[in-house]
Amino acid sequence: MLASGVVDQERRSQWLRGVLDMCVLAMVSGGESYGYHLVQAVEAAGLGPIKGGTLYPVLLRLESTGLVATDWRQGPSGPARKYYRITAAGQATLRQAVLDWQSFSSDVNAILQRGNAILQEGQST
Repeated sequence: MLASGVVDQERRSQWLRGVLDMCVLAMVSGGESYGYHLVQAVEAAGLGPIKGGTLYPVLLRLESTGLVATDWRQGPSGPARKYYRITAAGQATLRQAVLDWQSFSSDVNAILQRGNAILQEGQST
């Protein structure tokens, strides 16, 4: 049997895989950014630490579908960085994703609340 912390970590990891694309798209909607900065932003937002091996396929997918555009620039004190910025198609996709997420998360929350209420009723009997 897995420890509760391991199960919680795995659950959070699965959730993140499902929403990371739209979260990254939302993060670049606030202004262009580069990979390492996005890794830090995801962690600072409370979504947990992620590795470049998780983020870069997301960025490549967003770029290949035209949701972000990129360009390389010399870093202030190091190698060139690939900067990502949202495109018009990315903005439209993000707007729709927000609406879809609001509906989906509301439905999930309702199911979880019903399940929790049933558990609470069972404990009081």
